[in-house]
Amino acid sequence: MLGQKIPAFDHIGGTIMIHNPIFKGFNPDPCICRKGDDYYIAVSTFEWMPGIPVYHSKDMKNWELYTHVLTDDEEVDLKKLPSAKGIWAPCLTYCEQEDLFYVVYGVMNSMNARYFDVDNFVITAKDIRGPWSKPVYLHSAGFDASMLHDDDGRKWVVSLEWETREGYEKPGAICMVEYSPEKKEVIGYPKRIWNGGTDRGCIEAPHLTKRNGYYYIMCAEGGTGYNHCVTMGRAKNVWGPYEGDPTNPIVTSVPGVSYERQDPDHLKPKYYNPESVLQKSGHGSYVETPLGEVYLVHLCARPFAPELRCTLGRETAIQKMKWTEEGWLRMYDDDNLAKEYVEESKLPEYPVPQIPDFDDFDGDELGNWYYAPRIMPQRFADVKVRPGYVRIRGQESRTSLNKVSILARKLTSVYAKVTTKMEFKPETHQHSAGLIMYYDNMNYINLRKYYSETLGQSAISIIALENGEKTEFVNTRLAVDDVPIYFRLEIRGKHSQFFWSYNGKDSNKIGIPFDTTKFSDEYCKYGEFTGTMVGITCADRVKHKHYADFDFFEYKADEDKAVE
Repeated sequence: MLGQKIPAFDHIGGTIMIHNPIFKGFNPDPCICRKGDDYYIAVSTFEWMPGIPVYHSKDMKNWELYTHVLTDDEEVDLKKLPSAKGIWAPCLTYCEQEDLFYVVYGVMNSMNARYFDVDNFVITAKDIRGPWSKPVYLHSAGFDASMLHDDDGRKWVVSLEWETREGYEKPGAICMVEYSPEKKEVIGYPKRIWNGGTDRGCIEAPHLTKRNGYYYIMCAEGGTGYNHCVTMGRAKNVWGPYEGDPTNPIVTSVPGVSYERQDPDHLKPKYYNPESVLQKSGHGSYVETPLGEVYLVHLCARPFAPELRCTLGRETAIQKMKWTEEGWLRMYDDDNLAKEYVEESKLPEYPVPQIPDFDDFDGDELGNWYYAPRIMPQRFADVKVRPGYVRIRGQESRTSLNKVSILARKLTSVYAKVTTKMEFKPETHQHSAGLIMYYDNMNYINLRKYYSETLGQSAISIIALENGEKTEFVNTRLAVDDVPIYFRLEIRGKHSQFFWSYNGKDSNKIGIPFDTTKFSDEYCKYGEFTGTMVGITCADRVKHKHYADFDFFEYKADEDKAVE
C-alpha cells in the first residue's frame, strides 16, 4: 500500500517540525483514532468513490493512504446525487472492549431549501482494511454524526440537529441519542445538549470523548469557511449541562470574538486573516500517544489571494496540544492560531512509501489513489485487459450525475505538471477521450480527442464547463492522426495551460491559459466542500463500449510552493 506524500520536515531553532497541511488537496473533515501503536485518520469523500480514505501512521509524522472504507457502490449508491452531496464527515473510532473499529458516516441526499436530508449509518470491522459490516441505519436527525463508546459499555451518537423552523437559531444545535448495538438501532429520539462555546454560530462536527470523569464535546463553529474554529465543552454527566472552555475557540485561523449566530452562511470571507497561511481551520479531532503527547487534526484551506478561492479544497492539518491543570485542551504554545509548522512527536520514526509520480499501469491492480465520481473506478478502468495500460471504457458525458468515466487523483499543489500518453480512435462525434481538470460535473476543462464531422477525421480541441455553461473552443480544433498522442496540463498558480505532441518531447500549446482559481468552493455555484481533481477520461455516449488506452499517467507537483 502506497501513501500520501510524506510531509516536508523543517528544522526550526534546532527542532524538527511538521509542515502543514499533512494531507494536501481534497482531504476534509479529518477524524483520528488510535489502536495500540497505530494511528488512523479518516476524511470525507462526498460524491467520490472509493469512499472514506483511511491514512495510517505509527509515528504521527509519516502517513500513508492505507485503505478505503466504502468500496461497494451498490450498497452505498451515490449515483444521481448532486455535487458535494454523498459521504459527509466520517467518524472513525476504535472500541477497545470489543476490539472493533466503528465508522459512522452520513449520506447527504439533498440540500434543497436548506433541509439537509441526510441518512446516518454505522459499520464495524475487526480489521481497519475490512471486511466491513452491512450498514446499520441510525437516524436522519442531522449531519456530522459521531459515536462515543462509554466505559460502561453504552454508546452515544451526537450530531448536528439541523434547524429548519422560522424563528429558531440556525443552523441548529448538537443533539444526542443512545445507540443499542444489540438491537442495532437508536433508543428514542435525539435530544439537544449543546449550543456551542462561542457566538460564531454554525455549530457542527461534534465529537464526544471521556477523560478523567468528564465528558468532553468538541465541535466546529463559525461555518466551514473563514470564521471556522474548534471549540470544546465538558460535563460530568453525558447529557450535560456542558460548560464551555473559557478560552474558546481552542484552534482557529481568525482570533477574536465575533457574533454570527443569526447568519447561517458558512464562507464569511470578511474573516480572512492575511497573517495566517492556514485558513478555515476547524472541524477537529484529537488523539493521545503513550508518551502523553496530544495532537489534534483539523481541516484548513490555502486560498489564492486576493480572490479568496481555494482550488485545493479543504485539507488536513495537525496541531500539537496539551492538557492544562484545570482539565482543558490547549495548543502547546498557549495560542489558538493554527500553525503552519508544528513540533513533531517523539515517537520513533516510521517511514512509509509514497504515491508514485509516474504510474505505468504495469501492476495487476489499479492504484488506491485513484477516484471516480459516484461509482468505483473498476466499473470502467481495467489494467489487466492490455498489460502496461489502463483501458478506460467510455460512458456518459462528464456533466452526468450517473455513470461517468473519469479516473482522477487529488490535486495537491497549484504548481503541477500532469502528462499522459493515449491511444484512441474515435468513430463518431459522441466518442471522446483525453485529459481533464475537474471540480464537479458543472465545472471542468477537458483536452480531448474526438471525431470531427467537419474535418472528416479525428481531431483535438478543448471543451469547458463553467458553472454549467458549456464552451467548445472551436478555435483550438486541430486535425490529428490516429497514432499515440501525448497530452499535458501545466498548472502554474493562477493560470494553467494544455499542451500536446506526438513524441512526448515537443510542446505544442493548445488554447490560451485558463483561470485556475475558478476551480474552487468560492467560485462554483452548484457544488461546494470538495476539491479539484486531475485525471484521464473517456466518453461513449452511444453504446458505452468504446474505449481509450492510456500508457501512463504522470503527476509531478511542487508541494513546497505556497498558494499565493
